[in-house]
Amino acid sequence: MLAVFDKSVAKSPDALQSPESDSVWALKDGILAQHFSSVYPGSVIVNLGSAGLLAYSVEKQNPLLPRLFAVVDDIFCLFQGHIENVAQLKQQYGLNKAANEVIIVIEAYRTLRDRGPYPADQVVRDIQGKFVFVLYDSSSKTAFFASDADGSVPFHWGTDSEGQLVLSDDVETMKKGCGKSFAPFPKGCFFTTSGGLRSYEHPLNELKPVPRVDSSGNVCGANFKVDAEARKESSGMPRVGSAANWSSNY
Repeated sequence: MLAVFDKSVAKSPDALQSPESDSVWALKDGILAQHFSSVYPGSVIVNLGSAGLLAYSVEKQNPLLPRLFAVVDDIFCLFQGHIENVAQLKQQYGLNKAANEVIIVIEAYRTLRDRGPYPADQVVRDIQGKFVFVLYDSSSKTAFFASDADGSVPFHWGTDSEGQLVLSDDVETMKKGCGKSFAPFPKGCFFTTSGGLRSYEHPLNELKPVPRVDSSGNVCGANFKVDAEARKESSGMPRVGSAANWSSNY
């Protein structure tokens, strides 16, 4: 899978930027999408306009961690992995028996956005299994992505030469777009457009970047760790139409 988001949708953390990055402008002339298509023949590229792009392929996938894609009411979602408590979540969100993992994630997001107030960390924590997902809501121009608590599915994030956020399960794609300015996405964490990176396992704690150094001694992005001493206030998810709409304030 591949996602590239403009800075207005998902601001890349400064700590991911390495001093000597060798990154490229991922969205210019479709350079990174073309690379992805060359590595994964038959891949599907979804143009999100000025917001960025999504891409996925069923080629070269782990059969135990399949990739899924769906669009529901202007909500685009890439999912990889499997959810263990599917039946429970279908009942929780009022979904029919045919709903799969990617539909469950979209409905969880819609519930979070429209019918809260639920803390976002609780919604992600309710999903049990091995997974990553990347979601984009074109109606509010917001992104929402997460990784499971064990980091079971390969998932990386980084920044290109223009400071745009790049996400992928493929290391070579990350190197092509971000050079040395990327790192594994922190397990047990989620990211929202306005809330940035947070831990859903430790929602009251801040996350601090720790420089990632390769075998040659070069700084390659940063790993984000839970800071046990730095705590933040917990906040719920305001409903759409309230004075503090999550889409722009969470």
